[in-house]
Amino acid sequence: MNLAVNPELARAETLDKAFYLDAALQRVQHERLFARSWQWLGDLEALQTPGSVAPRDLLSGCLDEPLLLARDAGGALHGLSNVCTHRGKRMLDAPMQAQTQIRCGYHGRRFALDGQMLHAPGFQDALDFPRPCDHLARVPLADWGGHAFTAVAEPLAPFEAFFGPLQQRLAALPLHSFRHDPASDRDYEFDAHWALYVENYLEGLHIPFVHPGLTAALDLGNYRYEQQAWSNLQLALARPGDLAFDPAPGASEQGQRVAAYYYWVFPNLMLNFYPWGLSLNQVIPISGSGPARTRVRFRSYVWKPELRGQGAGGALDEVELEDEAAVCEVQRGLRSRFYQRGRYAPGHEALVHQFHRLIAQAMA
Repeated sequence: MNLAVNPELARAETLDKAFYLDAALQRVQHERLFARSWQWLGDLEALQTPGSVAPRDLLSGCLDEPLLLARDAGGALHGLSNVCTHRGKRMLDAPMQAQTQIRCGYHGRRFALDGQMLHAPGFQDALDFPRPCDHLARVPLADWGGHAFTAVAEPLAPFEAFFGPLQQRLAALPLHSFRHDPASDRDYEFDAHWALYVENYLEGLHIPFVHPGLTAALDLGNYRYEQQAWSNLQLALARPGDLAFDPAPGASEQGQRVAAYYYWVFPNLMLNFYPWGLSLNQVIPISGSGPARTRVRFRSYVWKPELRGQGAGGALDEVELEDEAAVCEVQRGLRSRFYQRGRYAPGHEALVHQFHRLIAQAMA
């Protein structure tokens, strides 16, 4: 299958439908797109003090990689494998505090909080031991605004290439002051390919046809799209009288009433900033269900709780269900013998075009 996409938006055709339908391609997508991109590992609230350790399962249902985060006595944060190097047992099941070591409950092997193996019962007579592979594998780790990110294979680009434009654009937002609201956590599953969900997110053309409530809150005549190397932004302005940000002095949006910053980071992360805080959405393909089963994790981080329920970020569950219904219908339609690929609406789907070109680049 040829995934090449014409770089000229006005002439280009979308990806071949086999990308969404061929089950054999799914594992390739997982390894080339997800393992090599910077994936969200959750917030660091439970890892503020030295001696804190916490397990994190990376993309359950897709990569299924057991990891752990550990903050050592000097305050340094480490990303490690959560699998013992002796017999492969998963070691931690819950966060712990005031730890000096990580201990496997199967045969007692112990590791320092930086992953170095310290003690291995029964191995006194082992030759050529320990080797480098007997220490816990380390993964690269980045911390932005109190959130951890990692790539478990060689990254397609450095963390700064993925997130640098967001960090600069939103530097005035006090992200470390945003607080997780567990009561708002949602996990949605539906029968559509993960990339269809991303494509739907990346264009505003469907909003007036699919989201009547959201349409009433946004000034769609001034909806803007911006591209970066591995990310992009949809800047949504509020209608007169509706809730909006107060842009910081010197911001490029100064004098405009911004309802939302919709940021996407390749390939599967949405960071939706509203005047009340952040709605973070992580899109995860589910293995073993063919090519068309997806989970979306919604996590809310609240800055100004008094603004919840207002403006563009006020009815997120309703908007989510409307989006799911649309992409599930697309998934069913792709099976038609009469459809192979489509075209891009130049005024609205430049970000979808960017997404497809990044897929083609990474898959190659």
